[in-house]
Amino acid sequence: MSTNKPVHAEQTLYPVIDNCLQVGGIPLTRLAQRVGSTPFYAYDRALIDARVRHLRSHLPAELELHFSIKANPMPALVSHVARLVDGLDVASGGELKVALDSGMAPERISFAGPGKGDAELAQAVAAGAWVHAESEREIRALARIGDQLGIAPRLVLRINPDFELKGSGMRMGGGAKQFGIDAEDAPRLMGLATELGLQVGGFHIFSGSQSLKAEAIVEAQAQTVELALRLADHARSPLQMLNIGGGFGIPYFPGEAPLDIAPIGARLADSLPRVKAALPGVQVAVEMGRYLVGEAGVYVARVVDRKVSRGQVFLVTDGGLHHHLAASGNFGQVIRKNYPVAIGNRVDGPKEAVSVVGPLCTPLDLLAERMELPQADVGDLVVVFQSGAYGRTASPAAFLSHPDVVEVLV
Repeated sequence: MSTNKPVHAEQTLYPVIDNCLQVGGIPLTRLAQRVGSTPFYAYDRALIDARVRHLRSHLPAELELHFSIKANPMPALVSHVARLVDGLDVASGGELKVALDSGMAPERISFAGPGKGDAELAQAVAAGAWVHAESEREIRALARIGDQLGIAPRLVLRINPDFELKGSGMRMGGGAKQFGIDAEDAPRLMGLATELGLQVGGFHIFSGSQSLKAEAIVEAQAQTVELALRLADHARSPLQMLNIGGGFGIPYFPGEAPLDIAPIGARLADSLPRVKAALPGVQVAVEMGRYLVGEAGVYVARVVDRKVSRGQVFLVTDGGLHHHLAASGNFGQVIRKNYPVAIGNRVDGPKEAVSVVGPLCTPLDLLAERMELPQADVGDLVVVFQSGAYGRTASPAAFLSHPDVVEVLV
């Protein structure tokens, strides 16, 4: 008899039929056969579409939605997302190529990040992308490169604000940071840009990421708008772009609730008319990565050994931290917590406390620690949810020289 019910319903979006997880409408066992090997990442395009629709339904229509490629630069996924959003944000020359290959118009691509090399800056200027300058050196380099190429660079200043996104997983602004230009130094550098023959086309103000608190995001966005309006008084030419960052988080751990974006959208609907009145022609954008794709991906590894050590059960899989560093806890967790995990082809049945470990020679190679999971054996499939962002490319793939992980978009 078929049943259709969620796994870890409070945290994941995938249905189960006949005791088997469905990814992209395909039973996991069949998907594993199609992929041909484990481990692999699978990204569900229908869930990405649904997330974009959810955002569009709550955010003001005049607000642009940008995808931050660093969350997941898989070319097929980026090409799919590019058709759904208004812009792409990149952080390297490699990501710039992926963005351009996706078909996104160059003027809809923004290049941010500290330490951009001259070759990367030249690539962005030649392509016609916006460059988010993060230092005086980058401003001077852009002026020189623009003269050499005979192309006027599209310049945005990334600002390090004097506030942060409270309660965020990573604080990207406030205090001393390697990111952006300190807000108090921005007027001077805007003047320098003018002296060098550059036009400052806007600001990028990013204060933090991975927040599940709507009130904190609302407060940070309000402060961002006020800062942008103050800095706009020093602009020597009309502004075209204001990127107010993102910060929208997804739940990973027990007790975490999904972010309620309705109050965020309502407050933005109130504040955007004021921005438009003060800065005619400016386009306001939010930038998101994890929130768009994080819950739309799973990581799947196969159990290759089952062993008991002094009473504790270990499921040893063919995948681990070399493919999914974040799930192991080594991508920023202060205290390690388990991601939501399931035995994808045995969702129901008697449970036992197990630890899921990978094949690497380190005790850090841990995908689940003493979790209650259905009894599993060699050949079964372990699934790590919330794996659509900061997975393969955020992991030390070369460690111990195991084969690379496969990625599929379904």
